[in-house]
Amino acid sequence: MQRGWPILWRVGRIGCPKSPFLKSLRSRQRLLCTQIIRMSSFTTVECGAPNSLEYRMFFKGPQGLISPFHDIPLYGNAEKTVFNMVVEVPRWTNAKMEIATKEKLNPIKQDVKKGKLRYVKNCFPHHGYIWNYGALPQTWEHPAHVDENTKCKGDNDPIDVCEIGYKVHKRGAVVQVKVLGTFALIDEGETDWKLMAIDVNDPLADKLNDINDVETHLPGLLKATTEWFRIYKIPDGKPENQFAFNGAAKNKEFALKVIEDTNKHWKEMVAKQTDSGELTCENTTVAGSPFLMTQDVANKVLEACPPQQPAQPISPEVDKWHFVKL
Repeated sequence: MQRGWPILWRVGRIGCPKSPFLKSLRSRQRLLCTQIIRMSSFTTVECGAPNSLEYRMFFKGPQGLISPFHDIPLYGNAEKTVFNMVVEVPRWTNAKMEIATKEKLNPIKQDVKKGKLRYVKNCFPHHGYIWNYGALPQTWEHPAHVDENTKCKGDNDPIDVCEIGYKVHKRGAVVQVKVLGTFALIDEGETDWKLMAIDVNDPLADKLNDINDVETHLPGLLKATTEWFRIYKIPDGKPENQFAFNGAAKNKEFALKVIEDTNKHWKEMVAKQTDSGELTCENTTVAGSPFLMTQDVANKVLEACPPQQPAQPISPEVDKWHFVKL
């Protein structure tokens, strides 16, 4: 598929533009149109003040409000080689933003610990997050499933993504990415996969096709990534994080299998075939899901939130350097 080709996705109604490409693939036309979406179809609505406990960022699709966890398709093309990433944290920023998996419509909010907003520490020489950080929709690291490779259970979240392109993406952006490989972080005894990926529109995207290409074209980034994850909680008094596979990154083929498995777990959850625990599975587009909600109900969720307000000031402590010795 040519990058940037304008195909529109619609919930419950499929319309495909005429093109020589589609004519040559008539037998797969319906599948193609349901899998590929135009990123401009998604917008965000902010509520409350950034840097506050009340702040939320909701998502809208062509037909209205959606959940970034459940309603944005995992795959960005029919071949399942491109993935849709929801950006939670832009590169170089410190606020620990995340999809609120336990709230209806799963808006992005800032994580809270002991009643205080969380900001990752600047562990020298790193500042904030060193990649665009986010998640793949329609995936779930099942907390009752013991991974055969790590021998640890999942962390109960959608799978994390580190996007390594040159552009700093905005919070809430839905970016089409190429997956290159993955690290297996063991965070407080849970498997926490960290996919390495690149924006398909990045100038280096054509040169990066597997994890080994990252070291060739972006030398030092993989080493910096493992260091970042090992030490980022140490200033908060927690122990060094550990990795499976002795900290080695697994290749693209391995990563794609992990994504496939977490997508399977998500499908079971949203179909109510497995216990979702405290997670909310309400969605507005997943056909056949018992958690399907109407736009009228979804709008009431948004209306219950405070209006958008100016950002609250951030403490200068957020900019402080922390020197960590392993």
